[in-house]
Order: sequence, then C-alpha cells, then structure tokens
Amino acid sequence: MNDTKLWYDKGADGWKQGLPLGNGKMGAVIYGDAAREVWCLTEITYWSGKPEETPFAPRDKADLEALRDNFWRGDYAAGEERAAALLQSEKGNFGTHMPLCDLIVTFRDVIGGGVTRELDLETALYAFACEDRTGIRREALASHPDGVIAGHLASARPGGVSFALALEGRTERFTSSADAASGVLSFAGRATETMHSDGQCGVRAEGRVRVVTRGGQVTAHGGRLVVEGADEAWIYVAASTDYGREGEDWRGECAIAVDRAAAKGYAKVREDHVADYRKLYDRVAVSLGSPRESGRLPLDERMSRLREGVDDPGLFALFFQYGRYLTISGSREDSALPLHLQGIWNDGEANRMAWSCDYHLDINTEMNYFPTEAANLAECHLPLLRYVERLAEAGRRTARDFYGAPGWVAHVFSNAWGFTAPGWHYSWGLNVTGGLWLAEQLRVHYEYGLDDEFLRRSAYPVLKEAALFFLDYMSVHPETGWLVTGPSNSPENSFYVGEDRDRSYALSMGATLDQVLVRDLFAFCLDAAERLGTDAAFQAQLSAAIRRLPPLQIGAGGQLQEWLEDYGEAQPDHRHVSHLHALFPGAQITPRDTPALAEAAKRTLANRMDAAELEDVEFTLALFAGGFARLGEGELALRQLSYLVGRLCFDNLLTYSKAGIAGAESNIFVADGNFGGGAAFAEMLMQSHGGAIHLLPALPASWHTGSIRGLKARGNAEVDLVWADGELTGATIRAGAPLQTALRYGNREIRLNLQAGETVAVDAELIASSALPTER
Repeated sequence: MNDTKLWYDKGADGWKQGLPLGNGKMGAVIYGDAAREVWCLTEITYWSGKPEETPFAPRDKADLEALRDNFWRGDYAAGEERAAALLQSEKGNFGTHMPLCDLIVTFRDVIGGGVTRELDLETALYAFACEDRTGIRREALASHPDGVIAGHLASARPGGVSFALALEGRTERFTSSADAASGVLSFAGRATETMHSDGQCGVRAEGRVRVVTRGGQVTAHGGRLVVEGADEAWIYVAASTDYGREGEDWRGECAIAVDRAAAKGYAKVREDHVADYRKLYDRVAVSLGSPRESGRLPLDERMSRLREGVDDPGLFALFFQYGRYLTISGSREDSALPLHLQGIWNDGEANRMAWSCDYHLDINTEMNYFPTEAANLAECHLPLLRYVERLAEAGRRTARDFYGAPGWVAHVFSNAWGFTAPGWHYSWGLNVTGGLWLAEQLRVHYEYGLDDEFLRRSAYPVLKEAALFFLDYMSVHPETGWLVTGPSNSPENSFYVGEDRDRSYALSMGATLDQVLVRDLFAFCLDAAERLGTDAAFQAQLSAAIRRLPPLQIGAGGQLQEWLEDYGEAQPDHRHVSHLHALFPGAQITPRDTPALAEAAKRTLANRMDAAELEDVEFTLALFAGGFARLGEGELALRQLSYLVGRLCFDNLLTYSKAGIAGAESNIFVADGNFGGGAAFAEMLMQSHGGAIHLLPALPASWHTGSIRGLKARGNAEVDLVWADGELTGATIRAGAPLQTALRYGNREIRLNLQAGETVAVDAELIASSALPTER
C-alpha cells in the first residue's frame, strides 16, 4: 500500500501538475521533466500594496438609522442606493500576494527514460528519478528549522551531474546576478502590479541561491550558474523581505540562512527537517483498508478511476493527510501571516485578475483552518489567531468611522496590513460579520485546547470587543422586537422581494448568517466572562441580548431561510451557502437536538445540489460534504468528497475554482477545498460538539474497514478508532484536561468523566454500559 505518497510515472507539464513544498515562510511548487525542473518560489509576506487608512468621512447614528428606515419600509432600492453613498470604500492600494520568482534547473546530456516523481507525505520530501544514462536522482525539501528550501542532485555514475541554474522574475522590478567563485545566485525584487495597487508600492525582497558540489566545476554565464561534471550537487535557497521591518537589517538574513545550511550540510538539514515535520504529521495516522493495488497506481490514474466510479477509499485518506501536509507546510507557529487564498503558494493566476490572492473573510480564509484543531495541528492555527488580533486593532477605526460604534468590525476581505473597511461595492462588500466569522477561530481554538491563559489573554478580549460592536450596531425589528443586524448581506448572494422578478437585491436586515454568528459570539462571551469571573454588567447585557435574537426559520418550501424574511432566491444555484453555518461548521442545528431545522438544512442542500446551473466550486463541495456529515448522511457526504477530489482537483490534488465563476478567467487553484474537504473527512469519522464525542457518525459503506489515530476532540481529548465491516470495534479516548462529555455511537450513549492524563478504551458493547475501565 502506498497511500502516503503522491506519485506519478511521468513529468509535470506545468504548475498545476507540480508538487508543493513549504516551511511556513517560503513555498515552492516543483514541476518539470528529465531535462528541466522549475521551482516556483513564494514568500508569505511578498505582497503588493501598502498599509493605508481608508479615506472616509465618519458617520453618526442618525445616518445609519435613516439608512435602515428604507429597509424597514420595504424600499430596498432606496436602501441600497443610500448604502452605496454612505458605506462603500475605495480600493486604494489594497494589493495582492505575488509569486517571488522561478528557479530553473536545466540538465545536460539527458536522453530520457522511465520517470518516477513523488511527494512523500510522511517525510515532506520531493523526489524525481529518470532511468537515463546519467541516472540523476533529484530530491528537495523545505526546512522549517533551517529556513531554507534545499535540493540534492546525485548521479549513478561519477561526474554525471551537469546542469545550469537560472532565475526568472515574476514582476518587472526583479534583478539577479551570478557569482561563480561563491556559487551564489543573488536576486532582489519588489512586489508591484497595477491590478490591485498603483504599481509603485509593495514589499521588497532579497534572496540567495547557493550551489555546493562534490567534484566538477561551477562557472557563471549570462547570469546563470553552470555546474559541469560533478558527482553530487546541493542547492540552498532563502529569501527575506522588509514586511513589517524598519531599516535594512532584513537584507542579510537570506544570505545567513543559506550559508548556515550549507555549512551544516544537506544530510543534517534533511535529518532535522524530517524530525521537525514528523513531530506534527505523525500525530494522526489513518487507513481505510483500501485494496493493495490502489496505492500502486499513479495518482492521476487513481483520480481518473474515481471519476469513472471506481471505489478507492485510500485516496480519501491520502487527500486528508495531504491537507494536513499543506497545513504544516504553509502555517507554522512562527509564520508571519496565515494561509491566504492559495495557502503560501501562488501560480500568479488569481492576482492578475479581479480576484486578488488575499484573505477572503466570507468563507475562504476560515475554511483554510477548519480542520486544523481536529487534525491535531493546534500550533499551526496560531498565525491566523495572531492575525485576527491585529485585524481587531485595525477594525476599531472602521467601527467608529462607518458605524459610530465601539469595538471592532471587518468586512468581506483583508490583506497583509489588516484592511477592515467594506468592499468597494455594497452588493458583496457590506458583509458586516466577515471579521466575526474569522474571529470565531479564536473560540474554536479555545474549545479544543481549553487553555485558560489563551482565553484570558486573547480570545475573550478580542471577542468581547466584537460583541461590544454588535451590541451597539444591532437594531430592534419594529414588528417582532428582535435584535437584528443590518444593513448587511448573505455573502455574495441576492434575493427577490415578493413576486417582483425584475430586480434582485443584496442588502437586507438580519441575514441568517449574521444571526448565527452573533448568537455564538454572545453565548461564548457570556460563558467566558463567567469562567473568568469578570464583567458582571457585560454578562447581564449579553443575557438580555441573547433572549432577543431571532430564531432560525423554515421557509415555505421547507428550506432553511437564508434571510430574516422568506425572500425568493435570485440565484438558487449560488456557490455560497452561508446560512448553513448553523449546521457546519457551527452546531446550532443538529439532527438530535433540532430535528425540524436539520430537515430544513437537508432540504436546502438538496435544493442547491439539484439546481441546473449549480456553481460547483471547491469550497461549496467541501461545505456540502461537511453538512451531510453533520446530518449523519455518510453516502451523500462521500458523493460530495468524490466530486471534489475527482473533478475539482488538478493532478497534484490541489483544489480549484472553475473558470467562469465569479469572474475567473481560468481554473484557479484555491486552497480552501483541500482544507474544507479534509475537515469534512474528519467529521465523517468523529464529531465533537454540543457536549458530546460522536464516533463514526457518517461512515459510508465503502469505508467499511479502517482505523484512525490521533484525532482531536473538543475538550482537549485525543481519539483513536478502529472499525470493521461497518461497525466500531474499538475506541480510545485520552484526556489532556479534565473531560466530562457524552460518548455516542449510533443511538447509544454513555457519560465520560476523566481526569487529565486518563485514558479510556471502549468497544461498541461497552458503550451500552457505564462501567468503563480507565488507566492513568
């Protein structure tokens, strides 16, 4: 079996077939064939644009109330016209993440032969071998301990390693030079472009590529390094930027990194890299009992067979572990920024068009971190959590200027400098809970780890300020007395009012997503304040507000309403299903506790899936899979994952958004599908919400036999599962903190009460009994 490798028996024609490496700071997508190899290099902070305040004349409460009056009267056209005048911002130098450059290795005297190309998820090592007369084997890695991307080239015959090394920039402001004496290529660049900024501003970068050989000679020709007749060669690459830095000290960091790595030697760099990586990766192991022959097929063939309807459970296990690999590679504890639209990689496609390679706060950035806690990678969550803290600081001015409110707010997207204003068109830019949606990850991190110091220092202060904003911002519905948000949108979607189909609208009062997020926010802040023994008056304010929030509602068609009113859906095939946040990843809707709402959510999913022109993009399929997992519908969840993996992934298993959707000019790599799909996979095997750990809640028939070790549950517990013939045969729960929870399997349930450090082992029979053996 070979379900921990992405491997192929042919070269990669381009980036979309390349294999990604990353160390949390730099990334590389490696592609090519026997004669030529390209490393597309990125650096997480290499952004165009600059920090700048959004020019805006502060508004007062009267402006906002006058705007809302239009919606209360049902004059949506006037309301949107007024919102355009009052609440839209200018784009300015928003910027985008950009590729750094391409490192191109061209080999001499290659005749060709059988090719093997692979990425080993257990070691985070890339390898390429060609059965030609040179017999050159290539290996590459991205080392987090040493801060470099490194490669090793070796030949089966003495003196068989000959190649040229060159750099190609991805922007106009890029220069490079070669020095044969030191074996160094140096480069410098600035991240400038004119689609998302003025072409004059952007982060500066410098980099070093150092070549070390055993035997042979190194010369420089036309800006390239040329290696001839070596027995072995090693390549070390590092880059540094001036992001968030003053002065010029940053310039020397890349040279120091490559020199230290070269002095240390590749063997030790490799050893330390594998050890560092495996400390995280090895926490979780999964097997779905796939046939032995499935892992022996190249990945592109397996994906093709999946599209033809061939069962391959191991492919889904590979997809899940690949998502964990991408998380570890792209988001480490010390990463300067979190994962963006393409993780830390960038093919240059999204940022050259109106999309931008940024932080979308209306699903994409959150989804990048959906599986992080359950996949036992809590440290990898920290870059996002620090980013939310900085976003909250920037959002205070936006709350004051746009809404005359205390606390903080952010809207539909952000950038490297914490942009928080509304987008430049109200129809999609006035998503007033975008920042709150992202900030929910603070709550999620706490629920899994139960770190009271994190709660006191970070989660509660940030979320308290968000709650203060919404307590001030929300208004009372004139008929129901409900406390509602508005004006805002249900992300990027629109509706009809009554029987009028001549015009659709985006803005309304009290969109369902807003209410779901606000309810979770208020409930968490109330519980946290009680736990911390603080803010008694604030607790009373929250309790009163929670009682006045509107309930989730079921529309005339049996669907979960997306808006406060049962509007007609102008786009029933829309890619966003934000109101289903209450089902997944939230938990306000469950089949056990809210069966009517669960049926309405299921109807909503069916309606979207049945729409003739469904915008079936990567994040939508991941949400469908997660939603069906929460509903206990394993076969339907698997159907969505199968479509995602088989039809919305490139050959390198990276997910993409299809051309033609939301203005995309081509199939564009978007990382959220890898992470959202991984989260759905975990939810099919184990769920932990609502005070319970649910074992095998959505197991499809084709996954009838398998095991998983090391999943993390809320309450700081680890869970191992083994099953055969579709039935649980054993489970182990390890408590990292005092754990009081229900343990469910099917319709059976027992209570667990464990102390920190205790372990309990159960099987399906024991779940019917409360007499459980425990050990310390």
